[in-house]
Amino acid sequence: MNEWLDSPLLTDLYELTMLQAYFDGGMNETATFEFFVRALPTERNFLMAAGLEQVMEYLERLRFTSDDLFALEETGRFSASFLRSLADFRFTGDIDAMREGTVFFADEPILRVTAPMREAQLVESRVMNLLHYETLVASKAARIVLTAPDALLVDFGLRRAHGAEAAVLSARASYLAGFGGTATLAAGLRFGIPTSGTMAHAYVQAHEDEAQAFENFARSQPGNATLLIDTYDTEAAAHKVVALAPRLANEGVLIRAVRIDSGDLAEHARRVRHILDEGGLTKVTIFASGNLDEYRLHELVAAGAPIDGYGIGTRMNTSADVPYLDSAYKLVDYAGQPRRKRAEGKATWPGRKAVFRLYLANSVMAGDWLTLEHESRDGEALLEPAMRDGLRCTDVPDLEACREHARRQLRALPGAQRTLERDEPYPVAVSDALRHMARQLDAGAGAAPAASSNATSPANTPPSASSGS
Repeated sequence: MNEWLDSPLLTDLYELTMLQAYFDGGMNETATFEFFVRALPTERNFLMAAGLEQVMEYLERLRFTSDDLFALEETGRFSASFLRSLADFRFTGDIDAMREGTVFFADEPILRVTAPMREAQLVESRVMNLLHYETLVASKAARIVLTAPDALLVDFGLRRAHGAEAAVLSARASYLAGFGGTATLAAGLRFGIPTSGTMAHAYVQAHEDEAQAFENFARSQPGNATLLIDTYDTEAAAHKVVALAPRLANEGVLIRAVRIDSGDLAEHARRVRHILDEGGLTKVTIFASGNLDEYRLHELVAAGAPIDGYGIGTRMNTSADVPYLDSAYKLVDYAGQPRRKRAEGKATWPGRKAVFRLYLANSVMAGDWLTLEHESRDGEALLEPAMRDGLRCTDVPDLEACREHARRQLRALPGAQRTLERDEPYPVAVSDALRHMARQLDAGAGAAPAASSNATSPANTPPSASSGS
């Protein structure tokens, strides 16, 4: 990755001008900020938390180099004494967060930062950047997993991802959500994600004969060959595969799958499946790709297309239908006092908060409570310690554990949240204590929007549920 990705200068200018002002005013008491999404897009019934690992890596490495300080000095915006104070800057605070792979809803904090004000403020932009993108992609990928739960799903997004970091992190986010692998080699090597690849049309076109291209590639990748059969005539190519396979099999060279990347995928898949089966290649699977997402997969699954796996790229990696989330990183407590933003349409709940989840007897999610941190509630507490005093907690789950957690989360989703269309909203109740705190702050500050102006649930009590996790 580019060295700038670890730099504290990868931030908005106002983070550092605020730090200068905090420094000038002697303001560096403990602050708490929370990251949350204000409202679910109409195309989403739930979101999936992702990116915590990258946030912790960023915080652990956060340092100002001499080059960084020189660059800041050259801007002429910062005092020499302030810049000297950054020389030994470190993140020394605490992080509490939802485990990656956790399903969450509007207004629920998925990460809480508690640290001296300068530390908690500076990290805002990059923390939001990391959490927002992986959460965006994981949420899209989770919908794809729910749509085709029995298919092999592979991330194909590198070439149209919005930059190298996006390509690698979207591969991670989709794997977390339940994908089976990625075609992006760097992501596979970095995160231990299974990698897979087929061939390009160029390989076939470079040969004078399509069948010869198939044979050469299969011999080069014995036992792991997936042949791209839609360069010229899809069904004719399938017949060539049938003719080639027995001869290669006698030599121990196996054709694993064929891939279709264009045209009417459902109809081509039906015809190719018939050709393969008639030719005795019942174990050769069909893999499809080409601008796919959950909506297209829903159509293919509904049509009964005999497709065993899908390569999902552009529409997932860019989250084409929902390219951004209305995410926020807001101050909720400073110097031991709760803080509340009351701006029209963007009011926030004050104080350090917790989220508790209730389950029905059949382990299906029943509703959540948004409460103050100190409140005790039945249910599963979703925010867990991730860092203490700037150091990562030793029991933070790794990617494979979070992937399994995501699988359980999707299995526990109520029916209304599993659909592709907007359905009945999931109940998130706000505790009386939290509402009371908001009213108190509003009363002390004069006229203000109602404390419930940003609430996500019309009711204050989730459905009857057990407290099992």
